[in-house]
Amino acid sequence: MSKPLLEPFHAGSLDLKNRVVMAPMTRSRADNAGNVPGDLQATYYAQRASAGLIITEGSQVSPLGVGYINTPGIYSPEQVEGWKKTTQAVHEKGGKIFIQIWHVGAISHPDFHQGALPISPSGVNPEQKVFTPEGFKETVAPREMTLEDIQQVKREFVQAAKNAVEAGFDGIEIHSSNGYLFHQFFNPYTNHRTDQYGGSAENRARILFELLEELKAVIPLDRVGVRLNPSAHGLLGSFVVEDTIPTFDYIVEQLNEFPLAYLHLSEPFTDVSGVEFAVTEIAKRYRPKYRGNLIINRGFSFESGNQVIEDGLADLVAFGVPFIANPDLVHRFETGAELAAPDKNTFYTPGEKGYIDYPALQPTE
Repeated sequence: MSKPLLEPFHAGSLDLKNRVVMAPMTRSRADNAGNVPGDLQATYYAQRASAGLIITEGSQVSPLGVGYINTPGIYSPEQVEGWKKTTQAVHEKGGKIFIQIWHVGAISHPDFHQGALPISPSGVNPEQKVFTPEGFKETVAPREMTLEDIQQVKREFVQAAKNAVEAGFDGIEIHSSNGYLFHQFFNPYTNHRTDQYGGSAENRARILFELLEELKAVIPLDRVGVRLNPSAHGLLGSFVVEDTIPTFDYIVEQLNEFPLAYLHLSEPFTDVSGVEFAVTEIAKRYRPKYRGNLIINRGFSFESGNQVIEDGLADLVAFGVPFIANPDLVHRFETGAELAAPDKNTFYTPGEKGYIDYPALQPTE
């Protein structure tokens, strides 16, 4: 069996030692007043630096962008200084690392915002539970964004990209997926606007392409990735409707006009085989449509990851949960070693337990 996952990848700005990507995963360890990453995050990511590329957990671009406790940000000077520890530690181990920049939109709660409502393209309550400082609470109907709010969010993303460069990241990934703010714009289920940011696919996607144009001033676009989840259904208030997939077709085809580092796609998170209008095989649909570097994600094993590359459906494969309990995942893939199982009870709890205490295999093993 060939093992393309373990082969180097050189295309565009990506110069990677293998095709294994560590997927972004919220871990909720920035448990301090400023949501500042520190030594704990530096250790965690450095332990996993044998990945060809690390994409960090989603990091909010502003205080209004937060929707979960203890997630790190990338908007304050203290956060930038904190992230420098991570980028330095990963680079010392020979790794490459992008930061995923994030705004949750409606997937939040007034408790995070001194009683103010979260914002979203339209006032649609996602009807989810979010974990606040006081425990799980139901989401509320958000405030519909004004045109100035939209300009402000773009400015925050541009500043976050600038901060990421200062912090030493190799690039950024725009989190435009999984039911969060950009996805809320894309999806007609959550976007009921009648201005230039609503209605047609072109209008609902406008915010992303305007942002890409504005990012050029602070970071080369070949250091920018975009993440999409076209068939997200029943996920954080997002549902597939008739215009959903045509909108993502338009977005992906238009992204060919931008020299991005990569497009990061997710296979469906839920069973959509019986969902009208949904696409069950995302890589098969979008590999022919996208000419750049393509990362595919969601539930791959070493065998299926190799196969999707062999089949020409992706260039790189992102692994999430396997990296939690296997900091040396690439080595285990190389040697055929058994993978350790993670403790789900510590996925989002503060401290070292279940975060940096998973052992790597000894060379003799």
